[in-house]
Amino acid sequence: MGQLTGESLSDLLRKYRGRAGLTQAALAAKAGLSDQAISVLERGTRTRPRIDTVRALIKVLRLDKAEADEFLAVARGKSLPAEAPDQEDAPAAEALPMPWQLPPAVSDFTGRTAQIEAILDVLRVAEGTATTTVGLVAVTGMGGIGKTTLAVQAAHKLVDSYPDGHLYLNLRGYGPGKPVSVADALRQLLRSLGTEPQLIPDDVEEAAGLLRSQLAGRRVLLFLDNAADAAHVVPLLPGNPGSAAIITSRGSLAHLPGARQVRLDALSQSESVELLSGVIGQSRIAAEPAAAEALASFTGRLPLAVRLIGGRLAARPSWPIQHLVELLEDEDRRLDTLGSDETGVRANIASSVDFLRTSERSLDREAARALPLLSIPDGADLLTSVAAHLLDVPTRKANAILERLADLNLMEPIAPERYRFHDLIRAYGRELADETLTISATNAALERLLRFYIGCAWQCQTLTHTSSPRIALASVPPLRIPQMASRHSALQWFDAEQRNLMDRFAQATTVLAGSTLLPELALAMFGYHESRRRWMEMEEMSRGAVELATKLDLPLVAAWLQHDRAIPTVENGRLEAAVPDLSKALRMFQEAGDLTGQSRCCSSLTYALSGVDRIDEALEFGKLSLELSEKIGDLVLEGVAHTALGVLYNRVGDHAQADLNFDRGIELAQQVGDSRSVYKRNANAAFSHLVAGRWEDARKYNLEADRVAEETGDDVNRTESYQTRTLIFAAQGKYAEAIQEAEMGIHFARRSADSIREGRLYLELARIQAAAGDRTAAIANAAQAVSKLARISPVHEQFARQLLDQLRRGDPYIYSFTDHAI
Repeated sequence: MGQLTGESLSDLLRKYRGRAGLTQAALAAKAGLSDQAISVLERGTRTRPRIDTVRALIKVLRLDKAEADEFLAVARGKSLPAEAPDQEDAPAAEALPMPWQLPPAVSDFTGRTAQIEAILDVLRVAEGTATTTVGLVAVTGMGGIGKTTLAVQAAHKLVDSYPDGHLYLNLRGYGPGKPVSVADALRQLLRSLGTEPQLIPDDVEEAAGLLRSQLAGRRVLLFLDNAADAAHVVPLLPGNPGSAAIITSRGSLAHLPGARQVRLDALSQSESVELLSGVIGQSRIAAEPAAAEALASFTGRLPLAVRLIGGRLAARPSWPIQHLVELLEDEDRRLDTLGSDETGVRANIASSVDFLRTSERSLDREAARALPLLSIPDGADLLTSVAAHLLDVPTRKANAILERLADLNLMEPIAPERYRFHDLIRAYGRELADETLTISATNAALERLLRFYIGCAWQCQTLTHTSSPRIALASVPPLRIPQMASRHSALQWFDAEQRNLMDRFAQATTVLAGSTLLPELALAMFGYHESRRRWMEMEEMSRGAVELATKLDLPLVAAWLQHDRAIPTVENGRLEAAVPDLSKALRMFQEAGDLTGQSRCCSSLTYALSGVDRIDEALEFGKLSLELSEKIGDLVLEGVAHTALGVLYNRVGDHAQADLNFDRGIELAQQVGDSRSVYKRNANAAFSHLVAGRWEDARKYNLEADRVAEETGDDVNRTESYQTRTLIFAAQGKYAEAIQEAEMGIHFARRSADSIREGRLYLELARIQAAAGDRTAAIANAAQAVSKLARISPVHEQFARQLLDQLRRGDPYIYSFTDHAI
């Protein structure tokens, strides 16, 4: 290598510009550059211009071959060769090829601001700044999520940081066609850098070394698209600082050393609509905004799907958006609507599944086989333990399968041992299930799932209601899992899983109609529903369950379900409506000769009848309940009977007898060591004393109930205690104290996800504030109550609406206590 002339790039540019007789402005205009670009080069502020800038200047300044070689070498900071080969027919500037292979950036790119910035933070290099590491960014996500589009967008923003060129290579890790081998990828990259094909070694390691040598001293950005895994790209990466790489893959690249991981999720709803607008035009979105929102939802907010459906609409300007919404509502046709050829969503997902299915790894093939079964159950997500029962494999094996599917972004890990399908991947999985699984196989999988939930539910009930007579009816043994080591952990487990369970129960009532597992699950869930006051779910599961249990000749299961279906009715303040259900349950227990059930029904009838002033009937059932419980020697039922009688005697004004019954009920609960019953009986006594106007006694029992709730860490019971205390203060006109208690109750209701109790507390808070003269706050909280109670507690929703209407009319309001408040 010879020596450089000693002149800088700015010196050469000024010399050749002067020789050409051009001003900076004239040179800029002829070269297609800005005046500022020429100015900064001549001042020496910028010493490494882009290669296309150098070529343009060489052409406009009419440099000969030697001058062009010198100008290019100085611009790139390299020495001139002692003897350059004679290339009469080739332009001097082409002696060192500068690849510029980036695909074009889309004009309607939407969102992803944080992800773009994350890439630029790693790969952007300021002018004149030396780098000490090879910049690597791995962009991962499911097929169609927009990885390539994002990476192209970011790469175009990095052109100034990598003036020696950009290389692009689709590795086809997940199709179409066979993946590009590492050897072929190396050959293609080396040829793009000007290496003669005959000089490229066949050995992969030698070729990788040559690539690193060719990149050394250059600032080149490699865009390696659609890699299969980390091993697919490691030999293709630069070895020295200066160059960098962006890698995209559907699979996990977590094992790629030194790479910044950027994982893409679906677009937000607003971003999806914005992208759709960019494809079909804002005017069509404005004409059907609701349909546009629905369309974005049905595409799963997947950029590929949004673009495909947008393209279909753009090609059919006469079609209303709503027409496509109606097509997408049919899940069986959804993937067809989103493109049925090799560019469609189905083909995109299928390529990932085919990668697993044809893999040499047995775990990959197992994951491909598992996908159809895992997609069958409804619900938002899948626990590892649920997946294990669906697949009928050990939990450890299920975890490995789920993790492998997550590696390829066919599932999303959303929490430890909890995974989620994208809607369109689940739709594809269900297509595979229809094609590859028999009806008996899918039904058997759902039955295994129901048995799992039943076993968990019985375990929960043994922890929440230790002496419940329902437990003796279990045909599926209680299932012990680590999360259910205590009452608290059992309730928390069902808090997280109950919505999935309800969706899958509803699915099973259709798919497995007539199965004995359905009424048993409804009965087993009593412990959770009662403890968490999930009255809406209890009512939902009881629909048809009594009739099915009767049809299946399960008389005691049917009788308990008949009793339990009345509980939501009572808890929502419709006492009169509950009486027929409880009376029918009593007859069913009598026909079955079950004294335990008869005693429980009698105590429930005592409570309901006393609440609607049918005192004589209530007293008759109360005494019968006590007699039956004493006859069978059941201290728990005896305590329940005493509590029901206490409520009745308080109502008729026999306070001394009421206290005897309440205290005896509490004593029996303490005797059997049942803290739940100790709480409930104190809470019932407190509310009964409140209804009777016995404020101090009500507060005494309430504080004891609250102490037990705090001791056991039960937020649901603490919420109820605060609500009762709110009413005690409000009934006495102590509004400031009542408001404070109500606000604390709302806090605990939110913490325990008790929407009904939260709504009723908002209602009571509004009533108290209205009575205290703060009408503005009262209206706001009444509106909150309506919102919270809508569709889950019709009686109290009606009370809230009536109060809201009254306050908005400006009618005077005087607080009065009602026993519907609790």
